[in-house]
Amino acid sequence: MSLGKRIQECREGLGLSQAALAKQLGVSQSTVGNYEAGISFPREEVLLRLFDSLETDPNTLFQDSFRAGGAALSRRERQLLEQYRGLSPMGKETVGSVVDALCAYRDDLEAGKADQEPRMIPLYRSPAAAGYAAPVFGEDFDYIPVEDDVPPAAEFAVRIQGDSMAPFIGDGSVAYVNRDPLQAGDVGIFCVDGDIFCKQYYKDPAGVVYLFSLNRARADADQVLLPGGGRTLVCFGRVILHTLPLPGKE
Repeated sequence: MSLGKRIQECREGLGLSQAALAKQLGVSQSTVGNYEAGISFPREEVLLRLFDSLETDPNTLFQDSFRAGGAALSRRERQLLEQYRGLSPMGKETVGSVVDALCAYRDDLEAGKADQEPRMIPLYRSPAAAGYAAPVFGEDFDYIPVEDDVPPAAEFAVRIQGDSMAPFIGDGSVAYVNRDPLQAGDVGIFCVDGDIFCKQYYKDPAGVVYLFSLNRARADADQVLLPGGGRTLVCFGRVILHTLPLPGKE
């Protein structure tokens, strides 16, 4: 950080405006603005007044101008050090114990993060189709780590094939799935009579199950299962998506 930025930081930390600081220094507001912008440098006599006005010292303002700058104490650090020096021996020992405990806790957290292996979930290579593919679950999969781009609640993933769920789930994209109970409007991975589908779920009061394509141009891929119709339906899980409107209820 430049000297000008340090001046600005100290000034703002004290709640001083450029005009107020300029008045204390005996210069114009524009001159203070030039100091902070790095256009000009304070003269020696102004610099000495600057330390007093900003309640700081040369080490703080010039800490980035010499190699030991990282050792310069901030105003708050100096205040804490002065308070510590004013404590009784027992008080200093208590502060030391608290600091040691906090540092040990910090080190344990950092060590835990370094040692912790990411959780892995299976990504099935055989596509769960937004159409008519039939993968065999439990086979043909790779493990992928649950990192920033994977929802934490995901239990497994499937690669989608076809355009019947576009644009929400595109051809070739990965759908992340958990085993939460399905609600009306949820998207799930289903096995219907041995075929695997990725569809939006709805069950009406009469017990008819509808598996809709989100891409209504592919309504031909919808599945309708009547109660007592003899067809088999198994849900493998709920695709992790925001709730989507059902067809005709946008």
